[in-house]
Amino acid sequence: MTASNPRPPGRRGISGRTRKVSRLAATAALALCLATACGGGGASSPAPANPIATEQVPAYYPSAYGDVIAAAKKEGGTLTIYSNTDQENWAPIFRDFQKKYPWVTKIAANNLDSDEVFQRVLSEQATGGSPADLVVSNAAQAWADFAARTGTLLDYTSPEQDKLPEFAQLLPNVYAMSEDPMSIAYNTSLLSGAPTGLKKLAEILAKDPAAYKSKITTRDVGGAFGFTVAHAFADARPEAWASLQTVLPLARPETSSGTQLEKITSGEYVAGFFVSAAPAYPAVDKSGGLLKISFLDDGTVVLPRGIAIPAKAPHAATAKLFVDFVLSEEGQRAVAEGGLTSYREGIEAGAGRHTYQELVKSVGEANVILAKYTKVPDDQVKAFTAKWNGLLGR
Repeated sequence: MTASNPRPPGRRGISGRTRKVSRLAATAALALCLATACGGGGASSPAPANPIATEQVPAYYPSAYGDVIAAAKKEGGTLTIYSNTDQENWAPIFRDFQKKYPWVTKIAANNLDSDEVFQRVLSEQATGGSPADLVVSNAAQAWADFAARTGTLLDYTSPEQDKLPEFAQLLPNVYAMSEDPMSIAYNTSLLSGAPTGLKKLAEILAKDPAAYKSKITTRDVGGAFGFTVAHAFADARPEAWASLQTVLPLARPETSSGTQLEKITSGEYVAGFFVSAAPAYPAVDKSGGLLKISFLDDGTVVLPRGIAIPAKAPHAATAKLFVDFVLSEEGQRAVAEGGLTSYREGIEAGAGRHTYQELVKSVGEANVILAKYTKVPDDQVKAFTAKWNGLLGR
């Protein structure tokens, strides 16, 4: 049964004269529109705002940001990332980025060594061009060298920058995607006592050095990651060399935190220091209590994971959208969900998410050592490496 829609009482139908007047008004309006928008000499009407820009970006973004989105839509929905970041870390970031920009359907992110990220881009640029749209790595020394070269990075200031702490910008055009702390990881069945810092670890080991010989692991300072973390720690805490003189002679170096965690869990090592929390968090969760980590109450090194756009990125507009996304509140939440440590205010810790603010609350701001993206002179690198490896017996 169809409901009728009778004319309201007292209202009369539209007369022919009224319809004629309406047609004349419509004709006049059309003529005015043609005269102002299309006619010669008339001022053109402003184009309507890009609906994507107004719906999907914060109010504090520049009005021209719609042009970046429009340019990205013309780039074919492709993004290529050269990084040293695991796929499980990327998964929630890619998921939420593609939810926001669904036309980006092809994201390729390889997992290279920290230094190899830059070596590959430079090699490809020298032979005609690189497909890399973004570079992501936490190799501070390599970043400093790469950024200092002429024409390697796109000049870009994110509209999110003013919403972030000062340490978010690591170098011109290089931002921190995450701020990942280093930890002490240990096998709870093999180490007596919880090492809350390097000094505490040294005290535990000093009780029976022979039992712990070659049972401790640290990062190889011959690599960019290991050097940056160890140098940042020793530079900020020179008194820690006293503890290092006890710990390093019992230690063996490894080139990845993943390898360290596997060997600590298996019992080949009883503990390791300067182990990245990014792979440690899920390893702890899967260990059933066998593996634990603690942050150093005598100095926890935080190593930023830098992100930037190469100067000749083939999909530069899409890369800009991605940088802005990972720095946004939404993106930082996805960063934390993937196991990396977010640092933007307003991100809640818990439910598998970890934050810089959570770390500060744990060890105190005075015990957080932010590794800087500065180039250490070669002679200082050699001197430090020789001193460190000398204690290792290498």
